[in-house]
Amino acid sequence: MSKFYITNAIPYVNAKPHIGHALEFIQSDVIARFHRLLGDKTILLCGGDENAIKNVQAAEKAEQPIQEFIDENTQLFSEVAKNLHVQFDVFQKGSDEKHHLASQKLWKLCDKNSDIYKKSYTGFYCVGCEQFYEKEELDKAGECFEHPGRKLDEVSEENYFFKLSHYTDQIIKLIESDELKIVPIVRKNEALAFLKRGLKDISISRSNERAKNWGVSVPGDETQKMYVWFDALNIYQSGVGFGFDENQYNAWWPADIHVIGKGILRFHAIYWIAFLLSAKLALPKSIFVHEYITVNGQKMSKTLGNVIDPNELISTYGAEALRYFMLAKLSPFSDGDFSESKLKETYNSDLANGLGNLIARIAKLCEKVALNIQPISQPLDEAVVTKLNEYKFNEALNIVWDKISRLDKHINEKKPWTLEGDDLNTFLQEASTDIISIASNLQPFLPETAEKILTQFSGSIKSAPSLFPRIQ
Repeated sequence: MSKFYITNAIPYVNAKPHIGHALEFIQSDVIARFHRLLGDKTILLCGGDENAIKNVQAAEKAEQPIQEFIDENTQLFSEVAKNLHVQFDVFQKGSDEKHHLASQKLWKLCDKNSDIYKKSYTGFYCVGCEQFYEKEELDKAGECFEHPGRKLDEVSEENYFFKLSHYTDQIIKLIESDELKIVPIVRKNEALAFLKRGLKDISISRSNERAKNWGVSVPGDETQKMYVWFDALNIYQSGVGFGFDENQYNAWWPADIHVIGKGILRFHAIYWIAFLLSAKLALPKSIFVHEYITVNGQKMSKTLGNVIDPNELISTYGAEALRYFMLAKLSPFSDGDFSESKLKETYNSDLANGLGNLIARIAKLCEKVALNIQPISQPLDEAVVTKLNEYKFNEALNIVWDKISRLDKHINEKKPWTLEGDDLNTFLQEASTDIISIASNLQPFLPETAEKILTQFSGSIKSAPSLFPRIQ
């Protein structure tokens, strides 16, 4: 049995989760479930990015103690994952003492390699990205491309710096050779273009004053806290025992894949890799980069009032319907648009009238003739496996829905309600086998639905409540 270690990006917990988080949670879960079905010993990690300045500012605005504020919000992310049937095996909090110890160990290893030094610095800081930017990296208005409309802070202070510039050539070779594989190729090329412009050393600490004395303390200097992107990336290691459980750490690290959004490619493909190289630790094997989700054609924004709570959608349509829409109707490799009207239309057409109606039709006929099916274990179709290995979730589901359409067409042509005796039994045996194949292929995508179908079509088949009742 092979091991497979997958990480979801660690969300900031300065606000409640939205459907953008749901998208990545679902994608990560599909990859993990797929590898479990392949027989790999698999764990999926997420957690709470709790040591950011933006978390401190949000807690102050809410007039709550920081720990209380982040505990409440981190719990909301964990609950959304469960409501979406996402199975996180590890949920590592950034404020956990063991994580602090792990990040201090990483710092000491980099320092031992003489890659950390202290100097005074002035720069433009985007709190949204938790990142210093050069003027040439900003738009014409002098704003961050990820957070337009937000004024950057001009910050002057003495910080610790990491010798990122020392690792330019080494990281280029890793990415060009696919020793560190970045999918899709457009993001691989983006990382290489950034590297080939030349890396500059980066600040990896903040003064206690600016950090409001919150975060991981710099070893040997109680006046400074670690830069959040130094400590948060290390959740990928601390969550599997780095710094306190070497047996567990050695069993799981390195990560086989990091799942991230396109806005944090630089931190994962360059900064994180350089930290690990400096510390002489094993590197992750691959990075899968997905695009963003818009709402009704616009970027999600509190100002526009279009930030959607996944729990509200789940309460109306169910978790499986939301999972299906996110996976089938959005490509991981291009920005996709969400609207509740599209979700409702998809629910009624693909799930209620499509999959749900097909199962109900066949189950009713099977019940009528008291058909008994012996449980048949069916592997995923090779075509589905190929698409999942390429993270093309929408194309994989297109294959499954094509099977549903073909079976529907076959039913309408054969008119089994007009058949009797052996002809009817043969037809239903074949149709039931097709349904078991469909359900088997749905396991990574719609786990609860797949389980219901496989249970229903095992043994004596009976009618059951509609999987997806139509929504008016």
